[in-house]
Amino acid sequence: MTQQFYVSPEQLMKDRADFARKGIARGRSVVVISCEDGIALVAENPSPSLHKIGEIYDKIAFAAVGKYNEFESLRQAGVRYADVRGYSYDRDDVTARGLASVYAQSLGAVFTAEQKPFEVELAVTEVGSSQEMDHLYRLTFDGSIADEKGFIVMGGQAEKVSSAIAEGWHASLRFRDAIRLAMRALVTDTETGAKPKALPVQAVEVAVLDRTSESSRGSRRAFRRLNEADITALLAEED
Repeated sequence: MTQQFYVSPEQLMKDRADFARKGIARGRSVVVISCEDGIALVAENPSPSLHKIGEIYDKIAFAAVGKYNEFESLRQAGVRYADVRGYSYDRDDVTARGLASVYAQSLGAVFTAEQKPFEVELAVTEVGSSQEMDHLYRLTFDGSIADEKGFIVMGGQAEKVSSAIAEGWHASLRFRDAIRLAMRALVTDTETGAKPKALPVQAVEVAVLDRTSESSRGSRRAFRRLNEADITALLAEED
């Protein structure tokens, strides 16, 4: 009879965590920024159809890095959860905190019980009536959840991008300024010695949660995806 090798639980968890971190680091970065107008979500993503940013419910958005098939299945599960809860109870009962808790349980269960952990990192955001009411939750592959303030950076060279965002972020940013800041921070060729420049609009995916949507457009839905023309027009606005 073949003798099985013993691996300590500590080593097993460490190996799983290292595996997941390497997979996430290979992905391109995503930035989520809370600003005066709402919440801006910007991802380095040249694909026009495979989205890393999506809408979950009226005022809730989802962003992710890592393996597309894994985080897309989580996004779809989140949409189903929100629809069922909003229909069964009330639309106001669907919150980013509740959704983040569900995601945390799912990710934690996969990390501890399955052969391979999910190679994903998620952000669940909810725009409030004021900036103080915004909620930004970050979830890692092992089910850990953090309530972030101001901004979130995930994937790729997250530490470098986060440092660049921290230098330029302040609470009074408008959508235009937040998107400009994210596009400058997401530059990938800074290690070549070339002068840093902003990414082209064709290389980014941008969406916003507009806190004024209900008053200005008469819609409960705050999520709005920006195409290339929208991004170009927004960035061209005068200060």
